[in-house]
Amino acid sequence: MSHSKGFKRERELVNLLYDAGWSATRVPNSGGGTKRELPDVLAGNGQDIYAIEAKARGDRCIYLDGQEIESLVYFARNFGAKPRVGVRFDREDWYFFHPGDLHMTDGGNYRVKIETALAEGTDLAELVGQSRKVTLDQVDPGSGSRGGLMTREVLERVASGALSVDEALPRMD
Repeated sequence: MSHSKGFKRERELVNLLYDAGWSATRVPNSGGGTKRELPDVLAGNGQDIYAIEAKARGDRCIYLDGQEIESLVYFARNFGAKPRVGVRFDREDWYFFHPGDLHMTDGGNYRVKIETALAEGTDLAELVGQSRKVTLDQVDPGSGSRGGLMTREVLERVASGALSVDEALPRMD
C-alpha cells in the first residue's frame, strides 16, 4: 500500500469513528516514522479506548509484520487501550480483529483473508457499540421475514464469500 493510500484510509477510519460519536485521531509518525511503538489510530468514547493498526489493500489478503503486532499490543497495554487491527479491502467496509484472533504464519507474521474479515471480523457498528454480531449458529430457523430459511441461506453465502454484504442486504428484507 502506498503511503498516500494508507494515510487516506487512516483518515477515512478516523472520520467514520468521529461520525459514530467517538473521538479519534491519526497518530503522526506511526509505522516507520519513528522507533516508538505507535498505532495508526487512537479512538475513544469516554469508556473504551482503542489503539488501532490500520491496513488497507486491494488484494484478497493482508499481511502484517509480527513486529507491528507486538508494538501495537505493547503500546495498547501501556496506554490502557484495547489493541485492534483494522482491515479494509477495496469495495468492502472496515473490519476489526483483536491481535490474538489473527492467523499467524509459519514465519511469525500475521494474515487476514477477505473471507475471514467478512465472516469473522467485527464491523465498525459493532466496534463502537451500535450493533451486536449474530453468528449463523445463533440464527433461529423460524425467524426472519421469509421464514428464517432464506435468512440463514443468505448469511451462509456471506460467510462463504459467495455474496458480499451489500449483495445480501436486499435479500434479507
